Amino acid sequence: MAAGKDDLDAYGIPVVPAPAGAASRKRRAIVDAALTEFLAEGYSAASMDAVTARSGVSKATVYKHFGSKERLFLAVIGDVLRKTCADLEPAGQAIAAAPDLRSALVRLTTDRARILLRPDVMALRRLVIGEIDRFPQLGRLWCRVGHDVDDGPLVEALTALDARGDLAVPDPKLAARQLVAATVGVPQLVRTFSPEAEIDEAELERVIGSGVDLFLARYATGA
Repeated sequence: MAAGKDDLDAYGIPVVPAPAGAASRKRRAIVDAALTEFLAEGYSAASMDAVTARSGVSKATVYKHFGSKERLFLAVIGDVLRKTCADLEPAGQAIAAAPDLRSALVRLTTDRARILLRPDVMALRRLVIGEIDRFPQLGRLWCRVGHDVDDGPLVEALTALDARGDLAVPDPKLAARQLVAATVGVPQLVRTFSPEAEIDEAELERVIGSGVDLFLARYATGA
């Protein structure tokens, strides 16, 4: 489930529409160029002149669409977050109905890890962390997207599993966060602060399998 327009508006994040007309295409070109510039230089050192040159539009057009460097930065982050969320498929019903719960959880967390460990997403994560004091709304949005939007279907699945007696999950929201932390969170933490670290498929499989086993041992009925 992707963050919608209302979600972004609540955090003061300008929404970037799909490039249907000339104005939307220019707006899209500006955001794409700004993403490249912000990731390369950071917020403070990023140049609006460079964004203008990369996008192929005039500086007046850039300011007409976004008004300021700050609003352009917010639009860039919101745009990438929305796209990333769209790649994360809701899995609530599939998890609750899976004949092999362990395999389903491994598949879910592995798919999520492959998306969240992409170089572009990791670079964005580092950028947001570096600018969190200047733009606290970005941190709140990141948590909103991660905890409420992405984890929502998983919380529903854990609630259903608890009701059926397949697992004993008194706090499904906390359990969902623990599952993500024990699986996706391990390689994500490494890659956040060591961008050069290589996490191959065998290591990812080992970490995620171990994290899922830890989770199932904790929430097994009678544990």
